[in-house]
Amino acid sequence: MHSETYSLEMKQIVKRFGPVLANDHVDFACKPGEVHALLGENGAGKSTIMCMLSGVYRPTSGAIYIHGREVKIRSPKDATKLGIGMVFQNFRLVQTLTAAENIVLGEKSSFWRGPGWMKRKQEEIEAIAEHFGLTFPAGRPIWQLSVGEQQRVEIVKTLYRGAEFIILDEPTSVLTPGEADQLFRTLEQMKAEGKTVILTTHKLKEVMAAADRISVMRKGRMIHTLDKRDTNEKELAKLMVGKEIAAVRRESRNRPAGKVMLDVQNLDVYGEHGRKALDNLSLQVREGEIVGVAGVAGNGQKELAEVLNGLIPWKKGKIVFNGREFKDASVRAAIEAGISHVPENRMKSGLAGSLGVVDNLLFKSYRTEERSKYGFLRIRGNREWSQRLVEQFDVKTPGLDAPVRQLSGGNQQKLLFAREIDRQPLLMVAVHPTQGLDVGATEGVHRLLTDLRDEGKSVLLISEDLDEVMQLSDRILILYNGGIVGEVSREEADRETIGLYMAGIAQAKEEAV
Repeated sequence: MHSETYSLEMKQIVKRFGPVLANDHVDFACKPGEVHALLGENGAGKSTIMCMLSGVYRPTSGAIYIHGREVKIRSPKDATKLGIGMVFQNFRLVQTLTAAENIVLGEKSSFWRGPGWMKRKQEEIEAIAEHFGLTFPAGRPIWQLSVGEQQRVEIVKTLYRGAEFIILDEPTSVLTPGEADQLFRTLEQMKAEGKTVILTTHKLKEVMAAADRISVMRKGRMIHTLDKRDTNEKELAKLMVGKEIAAVRRESRNRPAGKVMLDVQNLDVYGEHGRKALDNLSLQVREGEIVGVAGVAGNGQKELAEVLNGLIPWKKGKIVFNGREFKDASVRAAIEAGISHVPENRMKSGLAGSLGVVDNLLFKSYRTEERSKYGFLRIRGNREWSQRLVEQFDVKTPGLDAPVRQLSGGNQQKLLFAREIDRQPLLMVAVHPTQGLDVGATEGVHRLLTDLRDEGKSVLLISEDLDEVMQLSDRILILYNGGIVGEVSREEADRETIGLYMAGIAQAKEEAV
């Protein structure tokens, strides 16, 4: 017998990947017209559950019911027919097509569409976007849109296809505070129209701001479902990780920041499609300080990290590091000078997913005498060294030869940090170091960064998570349209001021005065 109050129920869901049990007899249920948050550490199984609901995976056993009727979801197409739409963290959009073309892609229609068909469709899409407060230029190609606008395209795509259940995976990781507030208003409207919104996130503040009910998963099991009014952030954090989480407290530093380690002057960098990504940018990072760079995705953060690590060239300006000027872009020169890099996308440009732990740890040090002799790797010594790093950084892995793509996001990130920190860097460039990580793994990464700073090293923290930037940074620089538009000290930092700079409003006001 199935409850009439639930629009969606998942009963006793089990999912195995070979010997790994990802979901262990999970029960999950949603009501119509509610925002239901699904919380859990990385590797807790929440993404797997949502992937089964959206047809990406099939359950090993268990049943799914919609309005009390059992359904079989064998593909994303089945999910769409049942009114289930998922907005993934990494958007599924074709960059060269317009926003409207992406939304109607794959739609069945009569063979002869006629000249006005696309125009009508675009008007229909714009009406839906307007109705839900999700406006974007529907006639422009995806690559010209900001990340926030691309997310709106994804949400409107699910609404256009008639979704009754909308799953949002870490939706605010790419938004400014203002855009996040607008998204929450949109969720309220969806709720008012009887839609069910499922929000997977690791940000407890957001859960408390947006959700009606909260389900917490841990180690593949459903631990608890509770009403927001009956809980608080501290209790949720404890449920997620099974223990109390102590936030990294910022101690006031005993010593002032040291000499200038990195000095970037009037830098111009061109990104994809010949777009100017950094425009006359200047910044400094001193020894023993964390400098945070805040900004909305797409304002030059990626290019700033890449140019400092020798991955892309610069057109004008200069980069002086530890008293020496870099003449041209060279990854090896950056590594040998003592710059470490934790990239934005750990699996795309940080780790090689199909290789094991030892190979991934060796990427930057295989040329050194410690790791190789006469051009041959020291196999035994390297395995012992890898084992020591795995233990030191508490990386949970089935073995040193296991492909790193099998590790959870938190463990992949710890492995990346182990490699970068082991090289004793003078400067750590960390880009979104905790994106997609749970409370426990985030705490660990924050501690690693503050320890580096306390040892007198320099840290450039590039993150779109404003809370993270404000919590860790000694100084905060705000990046907008490829330039630094504002700088605030840790003491002066507040969300509203930084939010205005991030949206380009504060600078415009100052210029107008």
